Amino acid sequence: MHERLLEMQPRPFLSIEEHDEHIVSSWNSAVRDEDIVYHLGDFGFALLRNADRIREIFGRLRGRKYLVIGNHDVDKRGNLHPILAALDWAARPEHALRTRDGGRDVYLSHYAARTWPSQHHGAVHFYGHSHGRLPSHGLSRDVGVDVEDVGFTPRTFAELTAKMELPDVR
Repeated sequence: MHERLLEMQPRPFLSIEEHDEHIVSSWNSAVRDEDIVYHLGDFGFALLRNADRIREIFGRLRGRKYLVIGNHDVDKRGNLHPILAALDWAARPEHALRTRDGGRDVYLSHYAARTWPSQHHGAVHFYGHSHGRLPSHGLSRDVGVDVEDVGFTPRTFAELTAKMELPDVR
């Protein structure tokens, strides 16, 4: 990450190094090697100028990691940054993903969407990008690391949907 982040978004860290180490520690306390983790974008931001640091951080994070591409993950032409493209993701990074968890469809994107696939059939939509400034709506919510109930730690589907009124999808 970069120092300016600590100025733009109130975060309880004295330095960006402390911030990054806290995130790595929190991640690894919640994630086992066999767990699947979806990162909803902006994985390295300013670290993209430091390939060794981003590779080192990525290598320390447990789990099978998937990247949903964010606005800070691409170059000026919109192409995935080569440093990120070269990391050992579980699959090719995409701009959006669909998966299933908790017995229902889940649509993952960096950006919030007003509508999403299977929305009217109980699908949940998780997004990042807005740093908690965009309120949840129905089955759509911000799951960025800096959202209060996420607390800089990867969360499970059950934790992220605990306050949602999930319709029966049987």
